[in-house]
Amino acid sequence: MKSNRLIACMALGLALAGCKTGSQAQQSPLSLRAGDQVAVVDGKPVTYGEVEKEQGGKLAQAEIKAVTELYDVRRNAIEQFVTKRLLEEEAKSKGLTLEQWFDKDLLAMVPAPGDEDMKKFYEQNKAQMGGQTYDQVKDRIATYLKQQKGRDQLSKVVDDLKQKHGVQITLAQPNLPRVEVAATGPSRGPENAPVTIVEFSDFQCPYCGREVPVVERVMKEYDGKVRLVFRHFPLEFHPFAQKAAEAGACAADQGGEKFWKLHDRMFTNQQKLAVDDLKGYAKEAGLDSGRFDKCLDSGEKRTLVETDTKAGQEAGVNGTPAFFVNGVFINGAVPYEQFKDAVDRELKRKG
Repeated sequence: MKSNRLIACMALGLALAGCKTGSQAQQSPLSLRAGDQVAVVDGKPVTYGEVEKEQGGKLAQAEIKAVTELYDVRRNAIEQFVTKRLLEEEAKSKGLTLEQWFDKDLLAMVPAPGDEDMKKFYEQNKAQMGGQTYDQVKDRIATYLKQQKGRDQLSKVVDDLKQKHGVQITLAQPNLPRVEVAATGPSRGPENAPVTIVEFSDFQCPYCGREVPVVERVMKEYDGKVRLVFRHFPLEFHPFAQKAAEAGACAADQGGEKFWKLHDRMFTNQQKLAVDDLKGYAKEAGLDSGRFDKCLDSGEKRTLVETDTKAGQEAGVNGTPAFFVNGVFINGAVPYEQFKDAVDRELKRKG
């Protein structure tokens, strides 16, 4: 039981600890080249490139998912191996086993939780206590909370040991397949930014709305390093999405700043995207109402929206939101950490 508990604690410590990666990229173990023969029909070869082109990016997306998952498993395994070795050597230097060191040294650094914290924990988790009173479970709560603080302390110890022993994780990040997507459309950030994110989105899509603050955080925290390009991909089962996309295109004619103002208003009011609503939002955003209304009513931006949608389909987009970070596909509403990993990877790749 102690060993399992310690391994779990080490795993959490690893998740919290920083690491360094090698600068060289390694070849994906799953990659096929466009010219590789994958079939023969009537004596004529079929290349992987032909198949991939017809699939519209779906194979590249599958490869990205598989390769990154494999890399993460390998990296975590290496981190656990290195951390276990460091901790075993630290315990050995004090004449202790790893389990003894954890209980006697590490937990000794952690103060016992106060009665107030334990009662608060009990109240928050009362439903899982099986009807037992606070007095009946307080010793177990104290042990649990102390171990929880011990995990935090462990991550600090691991960081110190890594620095002391000059640890570097040199497993290189894999080359990921990239999809060529034109970065055309309303944009934010410098044109020469090392990272370009092309977003395909739908103003009526709730998942797209949910991702707006995540994208905003990326743009804020990587200010000057990321360019965001917006492209339209209204889904057929969203009845107001097509005209909302056209409204965005009409706003872009009056300048990028106007587009992003209308963009924010439409995502803030996803339940009200009828044409009259769109005209009202445009007026609130300071657009030239006469010019905007004429553009929207005429349907002149339908072709532009269809062009964006076709480009997305050719890149393998089949839902929204969809992002291409320097051509590397990210599918759906993802947490900030996933975006951060993708942007950091590209910044390292660019040097």
